[in-house]
Amino acid sequence: MTALEGWENFYVIVGSSAGALIGLQFVVITLIAERPLPGSERASGAFATPSVVHFGVVLLLSAILSAPWNSIATPGYLWGFTGLAGAIYTPIVMWRMRKQDAYQPVFEDWLFHAILPFVAYAILVVSALTAHTHEREALFLVGAASLLLMFIGIHNAWDAVTWHVFTRPKEEK
Repeated sequence: MTALEGWENFYVIVGSSAGALIGLQFVVITLIAERPLPGSERASGAFATPSVVHFGVVLLLSAILSAPWNSIATPGYLWGFTGLAGAIYTPIVMWRMRKQDAYQPVFEDWLFHAILPFVAYAILVVSALTAHTHEREALFLVGAASLLLMFIGIHNAWDAVTWHVFTRPKEEK
């Protein structure tokens, strides 16, 4: 029995949820596209796109960890690279948050768009570095990072939708 056995149901549930949430995000973006706010194109790169990226990473991790690997080595490299890419992407999101002028980010925004995603991606990197000696623990860390990214994406998507619903240009009020 490999360390990956027993995780199939977890990643079927989490991966399916991530895929469904990506689709739902596209539907919502399409519905609100008819009433764009000034500067919203720059804000979307800071606030909407990262949610799709986080959901996509969860979907990718689910696919990687559902494949029939003989050992944990190859998936460990893959999820480690994914974590490294996410850790590089997070400062780009922070830069976009600062550059956009449609919305003034508050602490909650920095927490859910910068700090927590960086933590989740760092967990992936650390778990990959320790996977060869602590397989079971590393897999629990990947599961925790996946769920953290999923909940970050849900929070951020909800936050963005409610902002669009309750914010209208002055001429519409």
